[in-house]
Amino acid sequence: MPGSVLVIIPSYNERENIAALIERLLAVSAAIDVLVVDDDSPDGTSAIVRECTARSDGRLTLITRTGKGGRGSAVLAGFRHALEHGYQVVFEMDADFSHKPEEIPRFLEAVRRYDMVVGSRYLPGSEIHHWGWKRTFFSRWANRYAKCVLRIPISDYTNGFRCYRREAVEAIEPDKIDAKGYVVLSEVAYQLFRKGFSLGEVPTVFVNRRRGISNLSFHEIKEAFLSVLRIRWRYARSVH
Repeated sequence: MPGSVLVIIPSYNERENIAALIERLLAVSAAIDVLVVDDDSPDGTSAIVRECTARSDGRLTLITRTGKGGRGSAVLAGFRHALEHGYQVVFEMDADFSHKPEEIPRFLEAVRRYDMVVGSRYLPGSEIHHWGWKRTFFSRWANRYAKCVLRIPISDYTNGFRCYRREAVEAIEPDKIDAKGYVVLSEVAYQLFRKGFSLGEVPTVFVNRRRGISNLSFHEIKEAFLSVLRIRWRYARSVH
């Protein structure tokens, strides 16, 4: 039914991309609404979204937050909005065209069988563009490491192109989430897996438009690996 699907887009300084992304998303299906959660972008992203809202026939909503709260908390704010407004299927995706709106029908088909569907960069048929060998090496091993520690039956723990059934979103416990950045994606998946929800994957074409691995500090890499261990440790303690 119209308006049954919500796509959440966390944004920060995305004025060059946001209008085109919104247009392409709304063109995919009349059932899709879009929610932009903007962290008070100094480049005027929110103003552009407001202009798009006037032409969206009520299918576009903007939430502007004070300060840079980060992608993870922006998605959680979007989840609250989705539940309050009765959406049955909820997506999250990046604002910079790393993820292709035209792949959404593939997710919608898969979410008939699964409670959460991840766009995996590591399935047959998937592609990764504009990553050097360092970034590719780090991402593959980070995902293998996360799978070894958390034992969730997916191949891509850190791609932010995901689809959830309403029941899965309802089961997420935001107050328990302690991870930061993209590790929030692993923690959300771990919560759902522990609760018995089914997790599936579809192939995806990922176009890297962010900084490469050479710009990541050793501290950031170390924190990413330690955060996965903290997730396993905290939830193991919670059962005792």
